[in-house]
Amino acid sequence: MKRFLLPFLLLLLASFGFSQSEFNLIPYPKKVTAGAGQFTFKKGMQIQSNDAAFLPIANLVAEQFNAASGLSVVARQGISGGSGIQFKKNPALAEEAYVLEVTSKKILIEASSGKGAFYAVQTLFQLRPASAGVTVPAVRIEDEPRLGYRGLMLDVGRYFFSVADVKRFLDIMAMYKLNTFHWHLTEDQGWRIEIKKYPLLTQISSVRKETTLGHLRDRKLDGKPHGGFYTQDQIREVIAYASSKYITIIPEIEMPGHSQALLAAYPQLGCNPDKIYQVATMWGVSEDVLCPREETFAFMQDVLTEVMELFPGQYIHIGGDECPKKQWRESRFCQNLIKQLGLKNEDELQSYFIKRIDQFITSKGKKMLGWDEILEGGLSPNAMVMSWRGVNGGIEAAKQKHQAVMTPNSFFYLDYYQGDPKTEPLAIGGNLPLSKTYSFDVDQLGLSPEDTRYIVGVQANVWTEYISNISYAEYMTYPRALALAEIGWSPREARDFESFKKRLIGHLPHMDAKKINYSKAFLSQK
Repeated sequence: MKRFLLPFLLLLLASFGFSQSEFNLIPYPKKVTAGAGQFTFKKGMQIQSNDAAFLPIANLVAEQFNAASGLSVVARQGISGGSGIQFKKNPALAEEAYVLEVTSKKILIEASSGKGAFYAVQTLFQLRPASAGVTVPAVRIEDEPRLGYRGLMLDVGRYFFSVADVKRFLDIMAMYKLNTFHWHLTEDQGWRIEIKKYPLLTQISSVRKETTLGHLRDRKLDGKPHGGFYTQDQIREVIAYASSKYITIIPEIEMPGHSQALLAAYPQLGCNPDKIYQVATMWGVSEDVLCPREETFAFMQDVLTEVMELFPGQYIHIGGDECPKKQWRESRFCQNLIKQLGLKNEDELQSYFIKRIDQFITSKGKKMLGWDEILEGGLSPNAMVMSWRGVNGGIEAAKQKHQAVMTPNSFFYLDYYQGDPKTEPLAIGGNLPLSKTYSFDVDQLGLSPEDTRYIVGVQANVWTEYISNISYAEYMTYPRALALAEIGWSPREARDFESFKKRLIGHLPHMDAKKINYSKAFLSQK
């Protein structure tokens, strides 16, 4: 019976004036002008480029249309006029901007970089019918993003996701012009990245003996080992794949909290070196944290050195969140260090820890990113803040002239329920319908125009305590990540939830064609 529900809803919406012929584009472009007629792909048609940088993207268009239609479309460098698709360099456009013009005779794409051309192609793919269509409606689109940072985070520390899974996650991100992948690689429940100098991190820290079964409050375990990690070669493979889709990867190596898995392999880095640690099996926040000894700093610098050699991006995320201070309060070493450094309390000791790491990262030509707890005890001078406990952390960072990414849990935590918990799969809790995610607006934070410039973007987070496979990850991510994409890309005046919802319904066949496992909870919500 369920398979007839979506077509029925589409017909119902059409009866109220919604037409499938409208441009169901997500995120919606800056300026759209409809034309007359349509462009039709023909057998042997050429895709031409006047710049070698656009040739890989021209080949992408050819591959997509050939796979769908078997028309033997050909990409080549150089423009000789005539019909077909033409890529032209336009240095006047911003890096991620593009112009897409479709007439009955040809398709013209203008961009100043591969990024802009790639995003134009994503729009082009959405314009054609989802079911192997070879026609595109006539239109002129002038487009560029509102925010420079448009991100999604995938937590692979709680549950390990294969390289194929991560590539699948990146594929869908790219379809909607999301440009930053935050890879949460370490947790109390598992360490997922090979560090050659410290092999015990993958031999011991990457595997837990069992996992929480049901909700944490049930206090049950499944009795099944779970583990996995990425070799450095696999990391390079994923980075190259992301780069081909103009996605930057930010790795996260948690410290000083969320480090129980690390301590299972290297207990000497904790405040209780004689304690026998194990990789955490229950969800929640562990009290087992790193101790700020010189040995710990040397170890983490070694780890970060290998991480920074792998990841070419500007930022390294060091976590910094949810660090319980109980062991520091009980540690004679920590209390003596607080007195020695003239610190007031354990919050300032955490700030000291973070600043030491920031100095090291900065010395290597990178920049540090951390959750908003890194504000406590004083913000490190070069840090960018990721505001998750509401918006106040990002606001405070911006006022201090630090860049901030807004990822408040009340809008962007995609592990929250998106429909009635009685009918939805198991989730951590909370209530985050599509409409709530879509309602976020960086211009409504009460900041001055000058300080608003420091809010560089938005990000949604897929925490995986209750998400054990890529199919369920997609279900929890989409369509809410499409709301995030529109927040980060579309101009404020173009944003309207009812319009977005109608376009989303019209766009669903594209998601079906890609076999994306999205939630339909929004269909029954106001």
